[in-house]
Parts: sequence; structure tokens; C-alpha cells
Amino acid sequence: MTRLILAIVLALFPLTALAQETTTEPPENAAPDISEQQQPMTLERLDQIVRALDPEAESDGRLWRFQIANVPILIVTDIASDRMRAFAPVREAKDLSPEDMARVLQANFDTALDARYGIAKDTLWSIFIHPLSPLEKDQFISGLGQVVNLAASYGTLYSGGGLQYGDGDSGELQRALIDELLKKGQEI
Repeated sequence: MTRLILAIVLALFPLTALAQETTTEPPENAAPDISEQQQPMTLERLDQIVRALDPEAESDGRLWRFQIANVPILIVTDIASDRMRAFAPVREAKDLSPEDMARVLQANFDTALDARYGIAKDTLWSIFIHPLSPLEKDQFISGLGQVVNLAASYGTLYSGGGLQYGDGDSGELQRALIDELLKKGQEI
């Protein structure tokens, strides 16, 4: 099933098809450089972070394709709109029952956190969308971890993994992925 979804992703979203013709200059209204945490996120910085998480990531400079915990991730950026989107395939949308649809919408409200479920190209995706320039490294890494957790927990917890209400071990297990990714990103 994962290979089928990955094949769909690669067929629907080749690197060149998703990349928009934009400049690599930051927006004119970007905040002045004050400190590393407050500097606007750039495509170059995004690339450094992605490659720290997966050295085999593929990119054309505006779009990245890589894996975290065996989950295929795509990142699309648009400098002109100052936006980025990271997403992972979950399943084919045509197979969603009304109950499945209600459950993902409920999760978007309470357990998905900064990631969300969404449908496009006949696929259910786990998505993290954020303005690019104000995005901080740890926010980005946490968002990626939530995308992976949300995709992996579909059908069970439907959780981004950062917060978990109630008893059980799932929250700790899902939080472990985010903590591991943050640790990898500390050196950059």
C-alpha cells in the first residue's frame, strides 16, 4: 500500500511539476536580521534543515522530496506568496467512508495540532502549512514530525503527537519522533 501511494505521489507530483517559477529572494516585508531564531526562513536554510533530517533528500531548490521514518514527505514553497507546505500521503480519498471523513475533521479540531488532514488529487494527505519567512527551525521540524505522526496514526489516534489527552503510551511514542527530529536539527 505504501509503495502504491508513493508511486501515486511521484506520478502526481514530479519535482518540476510542483515547482513554480518564483525568485529565491525573500519578501520585501521580511523582518530585519536580528538573531538566528529571528532571521527569515530562506530556501537555503530550509534545504539545510531538510538535508540534516534526510541527507538523501531530492530538491530543485523550491521543492523537496524525502523520507522521515519511512514516510514520504513533499515540501513545496512559493517565495512570492511567502508560503511553504509539507505533506505526506495517507491513503486514497475514494476509500474514505463518511465515518472516516468525520473522524479526520474531528482530529483537525483537537488532536492534529499544527498538521492537518486534507484531500487533493484523490489522496488524503497529512499537511503542515506555514508562512515561510517567519517559520523558525524548531517550528518547521516539529511540523514535519506532526505530519509523519498524523499520517502514521491515521485509523488509530489521528494525532500529530505533540499533545495527547488521557492515559496511555501513544503520546510518548509519538512525541519521541518529534524530539528525535529536533535533536537532529540542533546542529544547524
